[in-house]
This record gives sequence, structure tokens and C-alpha cells, in this order.
Amino acid sequence: MNHLLSIADLERADIERIVAQAERFAEVSDRDIKKVPALRGRMVLNLFYEASTRTRSSFELAAKRLSADVVNFAASGSSVEKGESLKDTVLTLSAHKPDAIVLRTPWAGAAELVSRWCAAAIVNAGDGKHEHPTQALLDVYTLRRRVGEIDGASIWIVGDVLHSRVARSNALLLGALGVEVRLCGPRTLMPREAQALGPTVKAFERFEAAVEGADVVMMLRIQTERLAGAMIASTREYARTFGLSARTLALAKPDAIVMHPGPINRGVEIDSELADGERSVILEQVTNGIAVRMAVLYLCAGHQPEHVISSTE
Repeated sequence: MNHLLSIADLERADIERIVAQAERFAEVSDRDIKKVPALRGRMVLNLFYEASTRTRSSFELAAKRLSADVVNFAASGSSVEKGESLKDTVLTLSAHKPDAIVLRTPWAGAAELVSRWCAAAIVNAGDGKHEHPTQALLDVYTLRRRVGEIDGASIWIVGDVLHSRVARSNALLLGALGVEVRLCGPRTLMPREAQALGPTVKAFERFEAAVEGADVVMMLRIQTERLAGAMIASTREYARTFGLSARTLALAKPDAIVMHPGPINRGVEIDSELADGERSVILEQVTNGIAVRMAVLYLCAGHQPEHVISSTE
């Protein structure tokens, strides 16, 4: 792997390789000294143009647990505020010779562009409404840890699908693994090409119809920062028709689990008792994200392909 730009670039063998390596790294988080020397002497640069809690902290911890040198760069407080372009920022930081750049921007396709401008491995940590590949990978990893094999399962992704890079990456990844993906949301928050994301993807307008018989219900945040105009009547109306409550979750399978990429709008897309309940794996997603991002950084940042590192090294 030279880069991780999009789920669409991965074959099933690539996906399985990442998940398998994440499983090897998962044990590191339980040690007293949470480190392996896999990327000792290498540099990982976290370049974030958007606010982030989970993704940024996860990538930082992942790099540090691999013993890499880590540089965190936020657009706020930098020369970006003076008008410096993305390309000039990347070229300037590339002069430090990073081995990998983790990039989050509000611009779709930015990660692919940056991969042309520098020699570092580029990991897409979210580019506008386009994709968020490591989130989809950690979601699959979480599902396999919780429920085992997911081939043939039915997973519902509900909410602001139109603006969600998480929904797009998950639809592509889950479809590649033989999962039936049902996308559901208000008509104004559903992309026209939803079913073009794969042969196993179906679109629904009614929550009750979508969630019936679900193995997994993945809720999405309303992305108010990306909304153009009044695309929903009100958050109260949205919560009534598309929010996950005990009533609507009862339509899913009795052992269905609840997911959310965060941040959560409690009482809007999901009730607090469900977000914190025993069927929720939301915090497991956060924990598992470190192991998955360790695997991605390790596979992208220059290891020898014939050597697969174990958690005991």
C-alpha cells in the first residue's frame, strides 16, 4: 500500500490484510508500555483542516504506539490563515521529509491531489463529502469482533447520507464484503446515486421500513456545517421521524447492535439510553480505531512487504 485514499481502491485481499494486521496490533493497547518499534525513526504528519476529536487523537495515538515521530498540524493558527494554499502548505511540510501524511480537509478529492505533490504515503482521514476510509475499516473490524463474520448480514445506515463520507465509505466497503446495505434518510438528505454505490445497496425513505429485521443500525449525524439551506424542517421533527429510539430499535433483530461514527447529537439522531446501552458499540469503535489506524500507518509507511510484524515485537 503506497496510499489509502479511497475504499474504492482496495481489493478484498487488501481489506482482509488491514483487518488482520489490526488484530495483531490490538493487544498493544492492553500493555503497560503501549508501544512496538514498527515505525521507529519514521515521521507521521497529521495535517487537519477540519475540527476533529476521534480521528485526530486516534491517528496520533496509533503513530506513537508504532514509535513514529509525530507532528500535528492544524490549519487554525498557521499560515493558512494568511492565505497559504493547500499545495504550498503540503510542499512546505514535505520539506521535513515525513514518511506519511494523514490528511483531513473539507475538499473532496484533496487526498488524491496531495498524493501527486509529495513522496510521502497519504492516508485520507476524510475529504469533504467524498470518503473516510479508515472509519469504514474500523467499523468492519468492530463488527467482526462483536458478531463474527458479516457476509450476508443486513446493515442499516440512517441519517444525513447525502453529506456523509462515512456512509459512502461504508457502503463501498460493506458491499465488497457481501453485506446488504440499506441507506435511509429524509429525501433531501439522500444522494440521487445512492444505489449506484454497489449491487448490495438499497435506498429507503421510511425509517421503519428500513430498520425492520436489521442486524446492525448505524446512525449518522446531521452535518449542519455542510447543509445548504433548510434541508430538514427542524431537529425535533427529524428526531421524531428518523431518530433511533427504543420503539424503532424494537423493529430490528433482538440482538441488533447500534453504531455511530460520532460526534453524537443526543436526542436528535439517537436517544441517550441507546447510545449508552448494552447494544451500543460506539465506544468500541473509538477503541478499535487505534488498532486499525496502526495497521494502516504500518502498511503505508514503509515496512518491508515480506515481513508482517506481530504484537510481540
